[in-house]
Amino acid sequence: MNIAVIGLGKIGLPLAVQFADKGHNVIGIDVQERVVESVNSANEPFPGEAGLKDKLAATVSSGRLRASTDYSEGIPNADAVVIVVPLFVDDSTWEPDFRWMDQATQSLAEHLSANTLISYETTLPVGTTRNRWKPMLEAGSGLREGSDFHLVFSPERVLTGRVFADLRKYPKLVGALSDDGRDAAVEFYENVLDFDSRPDLAPRTNGVWDLGSAEAAEMAKLAETTYRDVNIALANEFSRFAETTGIDVHKVIEASNSQPYSHIHRPGIAVGGHCIPVYPRLYLHSDPEATTVRTARLTNMAMPERVVKATLARIPDSVSNPHVVVLGAAYRGGVKETAFSGVFSTVDALTSRGATVSVHDPLYSSGELRDLGFTPYILGQSADAVIIQADHHDYQTIGSDDIPGVRVVFDGRNISSADQWPNAEVLIIGDGETRSFE
Repeated sequence: MNIAVIGLGKIGLPLAVQFADKGHNVIGIDVQERVVESVNSANEPFPGEAGLKDKLAATVSSGRLRASTDYSEGIPNADAVVIVVPLFVDDSTWEPDFRWMDQATQSLAEHLSANTLISYETTLPVGTTRNRWKPMLEAGSGLREGSDFHLVFSPERVLTGRVFADLRKYPKLVGALSDDGRDAAVEFYENVLDFDSRPDLAPRTNGVWDLGSAEAAEMAKLAETTYRDVNIALANEFSRFAETTGIDVHKVIEASNSQPYSHIHRPGIAVGGHCIPVYPRLYLHSDPEATTVRTARLTNMAMPERVVKATLARIPDSVSNPHVVVLGAAYRGGVKETAFSGVFSTVDALTSRGATVSVHDPLYSSGELRDLGFTPYILGQSADAVIIQADHHDYQTIGSDDIPGVRVVFDGRNISSADQWPNAEVLIIGDGETRSFE
């Protein structure tokens, strides 16, 4: 097949490589000239995706994959078009910002030819495929969905860093606007993906799953990610109560999850990444009466402020402008990505209370940290307090020898121990022995 992939980001590029690796002819389209040049040179535009470097080199050298900024090069002759363009959410209103996706859809429509399958993989509010993309594509192309072209929604369900493994591991969900579109989508994804055996899914098998409608597929992606946000918020509420009553919530969660009907997640200082902090807001756009979802999102957003308040309360009043080191700029351990990372709200909460703040992250250079707006911390410099924001492997062993003078440590990820900080008061999230939120 001839396939076009619109959006060569951390999901789109691995998808394009996957399709080309299966023997299809793929053109990736991206508005960033830098990304296009990098792909055509077989150089990764971003680091850290397992297997991408070798697969990219192989598919580009074979001629199966190339990139362009020009829609006219990839769309007119495409049998299938997959769109993975970012959808942003306004921080203050929580409303989706469709501008980038609208522009991509309009450009696609201008060059669309008949007999093309169009699949949106960007996570969307329920109803967007039918009520926004269908009329926009029809108006821009003069073609009719369901007869001249087919439109489906098929959400990406992968994590950056392990995209190729996740593509094999999880069922590929599709939701179409017509029966013919469903058949085309199922056939397409069966031809571009491979699936691991999943006996745990019995009686179903791993593969392409038709959900019956675009709306059902849209909701499935929002449901699986919103569930995690709500679950984490519940764990954070449990941790708050446990800390004020002298209970170790981690032991409680371990005990609760020892039976098969409990799946409580871990509490933490922040919920970051492109997915979990964002998609509950998209769900609320579709279902504004979902008070549980809204409360959970607010609960998780409040965690950095609670951690900062508890940390600074342990520093003596005689210490003016305490120096606090935040360990971790990334939103999760081992991933060089700051999307919705808790570092931003943690630093803001500290500076608003008069603290001097510096940030350390083993994945970022001092220059990169400065570009993010932070003062870099160099190990060996003295500090008054430490807040562990990301669960990088390096932070499992860091201690007073690395950051001298520390009086208070708040471990927001439960990866450190008091033994590593013999001269400091150590607060561990969810550990009732520390009474950290009293």
